Amino acid sequence: MSIQSIGIVGAGQMGNGIAHVCALAGYDVVMTDISQESLDAAMALIGRNLDRQV
Repeated sequence: MSIQSIGIVGAGQMGNGIAHVCALAGYDVVMTDISQESLDAAMALIGRNLDRQV
């Protein structure tokens, strides 16, 4: 069995950090949260971090 995608529940500090590391490792990542604002903030933070790492 090979893992190809990862689902993360919660877009807070831990969730967005895990999503970032998993995406860098090449996995497809699906992140969910009860708050759209939290998801938007997490995606923005991950984007900024990825830009910084380039």
